[in-house]
Amino acid sequence: MDLHFSSRLCLFFFMITIHLVHFPTHVSAKDVQNLNCSAPFHCANLRNIGYPFWGSNRPEYCGYPGFELDCAGDVPKITIMDRAYKVLHINNESRRINVAREDYWDYNCPANLSNSSLNFSIFNYASDTRNLTLYYSCPASFMNNISGILLPNRFNCSIDGKNSNNYYFSWDSNSFNSSISSAIGAYFRSCANSVVIPVWQSTLRYMVNNLNSVNLTCALRVGFGLQWHANNRLCEECEQSNGNCGYIAKTGEFICYCPNGAYSSSCHSRTGIAASVLGTMVILGILLIVIQALIKKKTREDDRNVEAFIRNHESLAPKRYSYSDVKRMTKSFRDKLGQGGYGEVYKGELPDGQLVAVKVLKNSRCNGEEFINEVASISRTSHVNIVTFLGFCYENKKNALIYELMPNGSLDKFIHNDRNIKLEWKTMYQIAIGIARGLEYLHRGCQVRIVYFDIKPQNILLDEDFCPKKSDFGLAKQAQKKESAISMLHARGTIGYIAPEVYSRRFGGVSHKSDVYSYGMMIIEMVGCTKNLDDEVTDTSICHNLIYERIEPGNDFQFDGVATEEEKKIAKMMILVGFWCIQTNPSERPSMHKVLEMLEGSIENLQIPPKPSLFSAT
Repeated sequence: MDLHFSSRLCLFFFMITIHLVHFPTHVSAKDVQNLNCSAPFHCANLRNIGYPFWGSNRPEYCGYPGFELDCAGDVPKITIMDRAYKVLHINNESRRINVAREDYWDYNCPANLSNSSLNFSIFNYASDTRNLTLYYSCPASFMNNISGILLPNRFNCSIDGKNSNNYYFSWDSNSFNSSISSAIGAYFRSCANSVVIPVWQSTLRYMVNNLNSVNLTCALRVGFGLQWHANNRLCEECEQSNGNCGYIAKTGEFICYCPNGAYSSSCHSRTGIAASVLGTMVILGILLIVIQALIKKKTREDDRNVEAFIRNHESLAPKRYSYSDVKRMTKSFRDKLGQGGYGEVYKGELPDGQLVAVKVLKNSRCNGEEFINEVASISRTSHVNIVTFLGFCYENKKNALIYELMPNGSLDKFIHNDRNIKLEWKTMYQIAIGIARGLEYLHRGCQVRIVYFDIKPQNILLDEDFCPKKSDFGLAKQAQKKESAISMLHARGTIGYIAPEVYSRRFGGVSHKSDVYSYGMMIIEMVGCTKNLDDEVTDTSICHNLIYERIEPGNDFQFDGVATEEEKKIAKMMILVGFWCIQTNPSERPSMHKVLEMLEGSIENLQIPPKPSLFSAT
């Protein structure tokens, strides 16, 4: 028996027993609150709206935080993550809401070009929702470059009073091989701005066959679907007992308003002190009997959580394979490609002949949470510098993730001193830029900001053209707001690459700037500060001090392996950018967007960064 888990379980039951003997809350206001929450709620053109929505003449305690409706106009509006959406339809039975972005309601060219945002603690995209990307201010030669690859999905938009070249495109509605995807990505990156907007899958399918700006405007007005989560199970119990669902903002608890009082879950949940005491005695009597059984069921609960996640995200998650399928595609795990703390990676082949990498997860690592985390994060991505996720297996503790095969393996084998394989400086430079583009996409291009938290050479895979792709999203974390800090209970990442604020909050808050630090450590390592991750941190500090001395004013920049002036510029640029990224204070680090500007700009425009304080004392 897990003693730590048993203690927490006992505390959990103890809190339940205390809660059971409480008297019903808000008894003095039971009539007013029950009547207010049972009254019909009409908002603009929508009728008979129920919990969790509130607003206008419906009090906040009849709803749930994040579901306030603005009923002033012809169509209700809801604000999600500081962005206004028009509410087109609400289905209380299926708990679905159909919304459309207000700023794209009448015009495809709003003043503020930014991606759609969503609070995933209370909303999920409906299963039949797909992404549409709008690209603004593309070069005049854009159509000549992509002719033969894409249809001309063009729309009108005037920016600063001038007409510009603008296109819309959906990666979900097209299937390309890696070389064409790389070419398309390169062309689209030449556009000044891009905005990702969800739309219905059926709408997207119609647009592919009927391309014009009018259809784009109509598609954005039709909007997309969301599923809401607001104590759904408790509300269902409450309504089945003829109660009205509500919420206590002061304590953050669900409440059921009934004719005879307010209760924690349903109108039948407590009938008086006698029933409460009886319930307490029953729970205490069976506690010692059930605790062992609950411990045994803990693993099953993890499995159910994963299964529930797979069902809820069926449209996002790739194909699910059985364990026998995994054995068949890997020929009984015959060809091993690598091994790490997560498990082992084997070479495989899908039925259509595509070669894949199969990552078989260790049971000790894959406790459900990290499996869900990886599938949820990488399923939301589509980028040339992120490895393509093709499928997964979750079957009786036999868990595996299936990715496209990267023929050149991971970056670490090309940069460590104990290897004879060396890459040209130009190739190293392009790899650094590709990694930065992938991180910028995770931080700015996804529907939600994804912070990777495990940037290291072992997680950067290289295809046949040495194009870098990030893999292993097991430690990634989604941020609720683009500029908000991320709350974490424990440090995550690999020693040697973890940002200072991740393991000690005295250095600042954890955010996307933590990824910037890890990226800086890695490109300095790529240039020449190679190390064994088992070495002491002070060894890395000494190495960084020696490298920093070479870029200080008055010192002649010399570097082993640098033969030409062009290679010298590449090495110096990567070192300068790397030291900007590893500044101790997160606010002094550039964003990944700024990092790309620095790498792709002129070295003459780069200033020498201050020496990071963590290394200054060495």
